[in-house]
Amino acid sequence: MNHPRLLPPVVVTTLVTLLLALHWWLGVSATREMCTTADELAHVTGGFTYWQFNDYRLHAENGNLPQRLAALPWVAEGAHMDTTDAAWPKSHVWLIGRRFFFQSGNNTDYLLLLTRATMATLGAGLGWLIFAWSRRLWGDAGGLLSLGLYALCPNFLAHGPLATSDVAMTLVLLAASGAFWRQTRRLDQRSWALSAGLLAVASVTKFSWVLLLPIGALLVVVRLVSTEPLTLAIGPERRVTTWRGKLAVLLPAALAHGLVAWVAIWVCFGGRFSAAGPGLPAQTEYFAPWAVIMPEHGFWHGFFSCARSWHLLPDAYLQGFAYVLFAAAERGAFFNGEYSNTGWPAFFPYAFLVKTPLPQLAAFALAGGAALAAWGRAGPARAWVARARHDLYRVAPLAILFAVYWAFSVTSHLNIGHRHILPTYPALFIVAGLLLRPAGSRWLAAMAAALVVWNAADSARIRPHYLAYFNPIAGGPENGWRHLVDSSLDWGQDLPGLAAWLRHEARPHEQVYLSYFGNGDFEYEGIRAVELAPVYNFNKPRWWFELEPGLYCLSATTLQDVYSGWRGSWSLAKEAQYHLLQSELKPMPPLLTSAERQKHSEKLYNLDRLRFARLCDYLRVRRPDAVVGYSIFIYRLNAEETRTVAHGSLIELAALMERALQARGD
Repeated sequence: MNHPRLLPPVVVTTLVTLLLALHWWLGVSATREMCTTADELAHVTGGFTYWQFNDYRLHAENGNLPQRLAALPWVAEGAHMDTTDAAWPKSHVWLIGRRFFFQSGNNTDYLLLLTRATMATLGAGLGWLIFAWSRRLWGDAGGLLSLGLYALCPNFLAHGPLATSDVAMTLVLLAASGAFWRQTRRLDQRSWALSAGLLAVASVTKFSWVLLLPIGALLVVVRLVSTEPLTLAIGPERRVTTWRGKLAVLLPAALAHGLVAWVAIWVCFGGRFSAAGPGLPAQTEYFAPWAVIMPEHGFWHGFFSCARSWHLLPDAYLQGFAYVLFAAAERGAFFNGEYSNTGWPAFFPYAFLVKTPLPQLAAFALAGGAALAAWGRAGPARAWVARARHDLYRVAPLAILFAVYWAFSVTSHLNIGHRHILPTYPALFIVAGLLLRPAGSRWLAAMAAALVVWNAADSARIRPHYLAYFNPIAGGPENGWRHLVDSSLDWGQDLPGLAAWLRHEARPHEQVYLSYFGNGDFEYEGIRAVELAPVYNFNKPRWWFELEPGLYCLSATTLQDVYSGWRGSWSLAKEAQYHLLQSELKPMPPLLTSAERQKHSEKLYNLDRLRFARLCDYLRVRRPDAVVGYSIFIYRLNAEETRTVAHGSLIELAALMERALQARGD
C-alpha cells in the first residue's frame, strides 16, 4: 500500500540504517563483559563439527543452520579441536565443548566476540523486516516507530548476539509467514521460490518450525473464504475466484514446499543418514540415547520408527526432533517461588508481563485501543464489522503467527525462559506502528514519540545487563530472581563480573565457594574457588569438605536450586534424611567392593546436595552482601552461620533465619 511520504527517502534510509547499526553495536558491545552463556558452548561446538568434519552427532536438537553460522569465525580462524577425545563415542557435546573452548589453546574470548558479531546481523535483519512490514502497512513514520521499539528492546539486545537459535527462528518465522501469505495472493515463480526457500531455511533453524504448518493452513483458509481473487502467474496469467479453484492451486504449491524443505535437510546433514563423520571415533550412542528418548507408543513412535527404518531423514535430524519432544514433556522449572516439572499455563503470560518494558506494553495497548476506536467510528454494526474484517485481513499473517505461537506456548511444559516467546514480539512491534499512520491523531503521535524515548531510557538503565531485564511490575532486575531464573535472568553470563569483584573486594586468603549455573569455566576466568554441590560435574574429581567462613557466590538459578532433587523450602522430611546420612557416612574404609564404593559415593552425593539445599534455604532469606550483574549473589558468611547451616539443629537453623529476616528489614 502506498502512503504519503512525510520524510524524504534519504532521511528515512539514514534513520533506519542508524537504528539498525545502533541495535547491532549495543548488543555486541554488551557481550564483551559476558562469558559464554549456557547453550552457546554446545551451539558453537556442534556447528564447528558440521563444517570441519561433516559430523552431526553433537547437539542435533537446536538447529543445524544457526549452529553453522555461529561456528563460521572458528572455522575461518582455524580453531583446534581434539578428535581423539574419549567423549566422542557417546557424543558428549558438553565435555567436548568445554575442552574445545577452554583447553585447546583457542582464543575463545576473541572468537566468541566474532561469533556474537556474526549472529547480531540476524537481529539487524529482523529489525529491517519489522520496519519494512510496518512501513508497508502504516507508512514511513509507522515503520520507524516499530523499528525504534524493537531496536532498543532489552530482550532482543540480550539474545540477538548470542550463539543460539532463538532470534534466528524469530526472523525466519516472521519472514516465512509473510512470504507464504504473499504467494497465496499472487502465485508466480518468484513468490513461490521465496516462500519455499524460507520454509526450507526454517526446517534447519529450529524444530519449532513445525508451527509453520498450522500457520500456513490457517492462512490458506483465510484466502479461501476471502472474496479477493488469487492471481496465478505461472504460465498464462489468470485470476482464480472460487475457493475450490484457489485450493486446487495452493495445495500443490504447499506440497512442493515440503519437498524443498526435505532436500534442504539432507543437504545440511551432508546427504548422509548416519550422523558420524568419516575419520572420527565411531559413535556408540547419542548424548541422549535413542533408547531413552524414543516415544514408547503412539504417532511419534511410529513416525520415528518408520523414518529411521526407511532412512526418510538423516538420523541426527530425527534424533534432534525426538530429543526436543522428550525434553519438552518434562523439565524442571521455577516460577514465583514454585517448582514444577511440567510447567504452568501462566508461565509465559507472566514472563511477557514482567520482561516486556512498560513503554512497549503501553504502545501495544494504545495500538489495540486505537484500532478499536477506529472500528467504532466506522458507523453502524455492519460497517463496524466490515472495517474490522478489512483491518484484520491486512494483518492476517501477523495475527495468525501470534495466535498459533501463543497457543503452543501456554500449553508447553518447557517453562525455562522468556526467550521462547520472542517470536511473538515482531507482530506486536509492527501493529504498534499504526499509532503513527498518516490518518492517526496528533496526540497519539505525541504519545508514541514519548514511548520511544521512554523505551530508550529503560534500555539505557539496564545496559549492559540486558539479559537480566525486569520491569517495575516485578520490582525491577534486582528482584527478578524471586520470579524467574534460568535464561530469563541467569544464563551463566556473569563470571567475568564475579572475577572482577573478587579481585577488588575479597580479603587476603579469604575462602571462596562457588555454585555456578552455566557452561563458562570459572578457572579460565581467573576465579579460584571451591565448587559447591554441582549438579553436572563434567567428570571432575569430587571430595567431601566442611563448610568454612568465607565468600559464598551463588548464581540465581542455583540459589533457587531449580535442578535439584531437593529443591524448595527445607522440610522435616529433608531434615530427617540429612541427619540420617550424616550418621551413616563415616570415613570410607579402605577396602570396599566396587558396588559398595558406588553406594557410598551415591550417599555422599545426596548428603552434599541436601547440605546445599539447606544452605540455599537460609541464603534465600538472608540479604546478600553484593550482587554481580543481578545474577550472582555473594554472601560473606561467618563461623556461626556455616556451623548452623551444616550441623545445627532445625531449631538453631530457624532462629538463624529469623535473625536474617529481621536484619533484611523487608
